[in-house]
Amino acid sequence: MTQAILWAAGGTGFTALMTALGAAMVFLFRHTASPLLHRVMLGFAAGVMIAASMWSLLIPAIEEAQEMGMTGWIPAAGGSVMGIAFLLLMDYLLPRLTPDSFHWREGETSPRRTAMLVLAVTLHNIPEGMAVGISFALAAQSGDTALMTAAGALAMGIGIQNFPEGAAISLPLRQEGMSRPKAFAMGAASGLVEPVFALLTVLAAGSIQPLMPWLLSFAAGAMLYVVVEELIPEANLSQGGHTGTLGVMAGFLLMMILDVALG
Repeated sequence: MTQAILWAAGGTGFTALMTALGAAMVFLFRHTASPLLHRVMLGFAAGVMIAASMWSLLIPAIEEAQEMGMTGWIPAAGGSVMGIAFLLLMDYLLPRLTPDSFHWREGETSPRRTAMLVLAVTLHNIPEGMAVGISFALAAQSGDTALMTAAGALAMGIGIQNFPEGAAISLPLRQEGMSRPKAFAMGAASGLVEPVFALLTVLAAGSIQPLMPWLLSFAAGAMLYVVVEELIPEANLSQGGHTGTLGVMAGFLLMMILDVALG
């Protein structure tokens, strides 16, 4: 058990570090960029999240459900509905329960969009951390070097995928007027849940694994809600040609390539 905890901590420590490195891209921008780049960044974030919800969450959820003898679409659809319902509830409660001092008010930052974006990506990182934790727990229990190699490859693949996800949070927040350190902190913090939930999963591997298809789909539904409700409309609000759409396509293609190549 101790060995599995150490391996899981190391693997998800790498994934969290890659999220932070992606979020650090915000320091490359010396000034808040133009509205044109703002739309591109929002579109890029939307594209990354669409691809991640498909290849990192829904497809693995369907495959895991089928391996367990379940009908694949049931947890995929049911979990997605629960994720959407959860963010609908958060969308309703956040303005009523969150004090004004919690929100950053500089420039054009939307507190609602900020909270929803960070929440969606953080929810997406929870089942990824759990998947890494389960992989290392199984490898430690069996002592099979092949399983250990597979667990290490999974952690590396998720870590590389996390790089654009960290940027997908910090860059749009910076373009909305948030300071670089705060935008970086928001992006980096979204990845910290992975080590936490990986370690919790190692400690409760047997009881958590049957829920993974539902958890993966829950995160996918939450991400898709934010994309459709917040990011794509905002990326195409003003007259800017097809810049927002091109940002969506760029983010989607990049994340799809990473997911398929590293999956």
